[in-house]
Amino acid sequence: MHASPYRIAAAGCGMLAIAIGVGRFALTPVLPLMQETGVSMSQGAALASANYFGYLIGALTAIGSRVSPPRVIRASLVLIGLVTVAMGFCPWYAGWLALRAIAGVASAWVLVFASAWALQTLSAAGRPALSGLVFAGVGGGIAAVGVLVIAAARAGGGASAAWVLLGMPAFVTAALISTILRLQPTPGAGNRVASSISALRDATRPIVAYGALGFGYIIPATFLPLMAKQLVGAGASFEWAWPVFGLAAAVSTLVSARVRAHPQQVWIAGNLIMAAGLAAPVFWSGIGAVVAAALLVGATFMVITLAGLQWARERAGERATALIAAMTSAFAAGQIAGPLVADALFARRQDFSGALLAACAAMLLATYVLARGRTRSAVLSPQTEKTR
Repeated sequence: MHASPYRIAAAGCGMLAIAIGVGRFALTPVLPLMQETGVSMSQGAALASANYFGYLIGALTAIGSRVSPPRVIRASLVLIGLVTVAMGFCPWYAGWLALRAIAGVASAWVLVFASAWALQTLSAAGRPALSGLVFAGVGGGIAAVGVLVIAAARAGGGASAAWVLLGMPAFVTAALISTILRLQPTPGAGNRVASSISALRDATRPIVAYGALGFGYIIPATFLPLMAKQLVGAGASFEWAWPVFGLAAAVSTLVSARVRAHPQQVWIAGNLIMAAGLAAPVFWSGIGAVVAAALLVGATFMVITLAGLQWARERAGERATALIAAMTSAFAAGQIAGPLVADALFARRQDFSGALLAACAAMLLATYVLARGRTRSAVLSPQTEKTR
């Protein structure tokens, strides 16, 4: 018995909304509230990097995993909910570091397995265009988390209440998608990662470019509300920078799914637009710079991510999960470095201009790497495999 393509896409959308909106980026809108209780910029950067380190571990362990993807997805969603709620009750900073690292591991497992499951299942059903709905879950999750944190702040609950509130949707989502994962047979070997490591040869360019993306976008994705607060003050407007970021990501993902361009071309164009968004607050002040950064970076980071995943699917076919895992690992490594570099540069001038310029440079480097030449598709094609 099969689920309909729209139910599959909706399930994938919900999975990624929790994995990224909560598991990865819940800290971003909550951090200004945590600073009111004495959490420093350096501590916030370390919490972000702990989460991204966990994300790297999750991506690396996914490469050799032979566990059933539906089982991994369900368990990881529940784990995200548990550790997020625990953030509201844990009184120790060391405990926060551990909890955010665990959330990173679980979010990587959901991203790798849920995206591969959804892409392959929709492709088999003849509805690959619905992948846009799946990945719109990332922006939708970010926007929803931002609104929930604003609601918690308005109610006077503070950071602890926000963490508890953000953990609840993970349990609901895990329950809702269980039926669909049971009804829809798991695609074949495409979700088995260990056998496809040999397909990764000559994929250096996209892996390096994906790592640069991780470094480039993660700086505003970690500190955008703090940047907005610094630029426009503590008024109500700065809180909406994060929901705007997420909404731009959701809308752009839906639109880009219908663009009939080569994934590599979309990737390069997205890099250049993101670089402009990163540079905007450096050369422009006030709410306009915040809006420009939120819109341009928000509108491109998931488009680029989706283009990269489409590239993997196009080049690796049934081996896509391994290539997605390898690219995700490079992406995670860039994310770990991003907050630490931002913190070091912030300490020198007490603003984010240096960090934003470093992020802009990373995106331009990624553009150069991609534009310099194309990876030979024959290396990853079935014909090549037959001649080995």
